Amino acid sequence: MKRTAKSLLLTLNWILLSVGTSLVIILTQPTAPVPAQEPPAAVKPSNTPQSETSEQKLRDALKRSSQTQPQPESTPPPEATDPNQPKEPQKPDSEEDPPPTPEEVARQQKFIEADKLYLAGNIAEAEKIYREVKAPFVKTGISSERKPAISDPTQLSPAGKVYWREAEAGIASKLQTRTLVPLQLLVEQYPEFIPGHIRYAEVLIQYDRTKEALEILERGSSLYPNQPELIKAKVTALAKANKWMEASLAARQFAILNPKNPQAPEFTQLAEDNLKRYKSYIRSEIRGNVISNIITGALGYAVTGSLLGPFSALDSTILLLQGEGSVGESVAKQAKKQLPLIVDENVLAYVNEIGQKLVNVSGRKEFKYEFFVIPEEDLNAFALPGGKIFLNAGAIAKTNSEAELAGLIGHELSHVVLSHGFQLVTQGNLISNVTQYLPFGGTIGQLFAFTYSRDMERQADILGTRLIVAGGYAADGLRNLMVTLEKQQKYKPPTWLSSHPGGNERVTYLENLISRSSYNRYAYEGVERHLEIKAKVKKLLKDRKEQEKKEQAEKKQPTE
Repeated sequence: MKRTAKSLLLTLNWILLSVGTSLVIILTQPTAPVPAQEPPAAVKPSNTPQSETSEQKLRDALKRSSQTQPQPESTPPPEATDPNQPKEPQKPDSEEDPPPTPEEVARQQKFIEADKLYLAGNIAEAEKIYREVKAPFVKTGISSERKPAISDPTQLSPAGKVYWREAEAGIASKLQTRTLVPLQLLVEQYPEFIPGHIRYAEVLIQYDRTKEALEILERGSSLYPNQPELIKAKVTALAKANKWMEASLAARQFAILNPKNPQAPEFTQLAEDNLKRYKSYIRSEIRGNVISNIITGALGYAVTGSLLGPFSALDSTILLLQGEGSVGESVAKQAKKQLPLIVDENVLAYVNEIGQKLVNVSGRKEFKYEFFVIPEEDLNAFALPGGKIFLNAGAIAKTNSEAELAGLIGHELSHVVLSHGFQLVTQGNLISNVTQYLPFGGTIGQLFAFTYSRDMERQADILGTRLIVAGGYAADGLRNLMVTLEKQQKYKPPTWLSSHPGGNERVTYLENLISRSSYNRYAYEGVERHLEIKAKVKKLLKDRKEQEKKEQAEKKQPTE
């Protein structure tokens, strides 16, 4: 009885101490959210006479839609194949890779020649060679021809004018089907008409179809990334959907990629405002966990009689309140103690150069970005909040070019830039504090915290591709990495792919992104330098393996 009373008294003291500490933390943190700017996107209707053919098409579409509301097209593209990739013989996973075939050597030499021309400024000559060794993508269903953007409805064809006028009439009469059908036809048949994307998205949001609206704006901004009004509409829609980080990045990228645009300062401010809103949201989420952590800490003490759990819960909350950088520094410090790391200056300089090149176009410079290489053979990589990125040496040894490696780094960097890890750590904070009292609980909590959703993975693929394009690499670097991973999967699934959605679907949507956005596939590949670093890394891995075998043999020898 006395023991129970004593435990309850100590638990009460712990709760009072925790509440007091938490109040101090909360009161010392800024709380006021910064409202994101929401620029209007007004477009004047057209009064152009109708076309009979267009009217008939519109009537047919409206008739088909009388029972079912129209949805944006989402037909899955055909599976991708890669005629560029040399055929590899079926073989089991082995320690030594086979030597390159004469065909592969010749192809590498072509890339090296093109890379030298590209770096020397002979872009046209370099592109000619790149095109010789890179076959076109398989049919993606997207026309490579992109018409110049237009903003004036009077520049539309007679059919386009019909769709625009009917949509405006539908908005005025507040008729959903009459509004959405002509706007869908307008966007599909006249994607160069920027106000069409904006108005279609606005109406979809009005009818609580925000996800479709964001897809329309994403598609439009991929086709015409330099149209400020379209990007503003995208930023506004993302902010309204509480996707403040995505809104910040969309605005930041426009400002970075279009520094001479007179509206660049406005986009920089939009980026800052939405970033502040995102940080405010994250702080409120963490504060919401404070009380929960206090309760779980107190219950943990009552169950186990140990103060380790309660103080661990409070410490993790304090760390989260300090921000992404602090979380990343703390976890990276532990990782560097537990993981072996490569210290070769040439290898580290190579990886860091690629990483920092991508950081410079990422739009988030508040972190201290660091890149580490682990002497493991698997093609694997992971990113910690706050800009700490770890690559396996196998990521260098198993990729074919600097552009491919940049695709991998760009993908992981995108998780950092989009705060994916920090979001999951924040959401998983309570889970981790509860599961620490269970057998293997810490591991369970970590699995919860670092399992990215398919949406997060696709966001990282899309942003990663944009980063390598902005960094001057061939746009298909990440796409080609996926092809490389698929080849390895035939023999043994790579670790990185096992924790990420893969398959032809991923290759195909990256091909669609590159084609739709007119990103340049025929840019710097970086083959020669990559082959040099790749050879060095393979030697380091081989030397390490031989050293490990030698140490194991010495341990097995009987002692006299």
